[in-house]
Amino acid sequence: MGSEARKRSREKLREQREKEKRAAQRKKTLLVVGIAAAVVLLVVGIGYAVLTSGQGDGYEGPLATQTLQEGGSVVMADEGVNAPVVEVYADYQCPACRQFELLNGDLLKERAASGEAIVHYRPVSIFAQQEVPISSNSLRAGAAARAAADHDVFVEYNDLLFENQPTEGREGFSVEELKEWFRQTDADGTAADEFDERLDAEAEVVTRFTEEFLPALTADATEEIGEETLGTMVLTDLLSWGAANGHDPAFLDGTYTGEIIDATGTAYTRYSGDNMFRGTPAVYINGELLDNNAAMTTRGLSEAIASAGEGDVDTEPMGDGGEAE
Repeated sequence: MGSEARKRSREKLREQREKEKRAAQRKKTLLVVGIAAAVVLLVVGIGYAVLTSGQGDGYEGPLATQTLQEGGSVVMADEGVNAPVVEVYADYQCPACRQFELLNGDLLKERAASGEAIVHYRPVSIFAQQEVPISSNSLRAGAAARAAADHDVFVEYNDLLFENQPTEGREGFSVEELKEWFRQTDADGTAADEFDERLDAEAEVVTRFTEEFLPALTADATEEIGEETLGTMVLTDLLSWGAANGHDPAFLDGTYTGEIIDATGTAYTRYSGDNMFRGTPAVYINGELLDNNAAMTTRGLSEAIASAGEGDVDTEPMGDGGEAE
């Protein structure tokens, strides 16, 4: 065999070995990826099983009485019931709130219907100071839920909002969608017309607030008091500063948009210490904040309710008419 032939032979042998080496590496990589995927699926499966532990097939029975409260919250409990009070703070744009609702919404309905719990829904908007559309989605849905409460269909509408929650960062909860979902509740045609009228007005307020008023207020506040100080202020404090510095928030007066902003500010200031409100979802039983192990599993929440004593609702029912003052 000549030198050229030997050279070609050695080259082919080298190429063959490199090919076999690459094939072996691919096989090893696929094996590792396959094992990793199996582990992920196992972890997800276990996590889902833990989250849904104790979850039933869904509650389809009658709902307990819904009573609109001063400030826009809603209590679900029949008259005369003495039971633990479960307060649920949620933002309709919050993905974790949707998860909570899908996991535990039926449990709360069932416990309220059986008289084992008094459920106090407290919608808030923790995203009101974020960029559009996160802020506008949150406020528009919150105002719509408040309008639904005027017609005794808050709980049903609450479910529909979470079922149809837009992906965070994408525009959603459009006026037309919110009107359509209201017609999927048990409200009649007259109620639907009243809901539409109120929603149209609230949508204009939300647009003005998120696209004009708040950006201008935030820019001036940043310049005057500094970004660091601004970062320590809740929205209601910022509005108070604005009122004294040329940014009149009076257009929010009497609106459900303003009402949910106020409710959010109250949530941040009414609790302290370990019970401090930090975000949503926040679930309290008789004023004590539950940790995620209890709040975000059906079994945990069920056990927390069962082990609690009787509580007191700290709000008063709304007077006739239900309109924000």
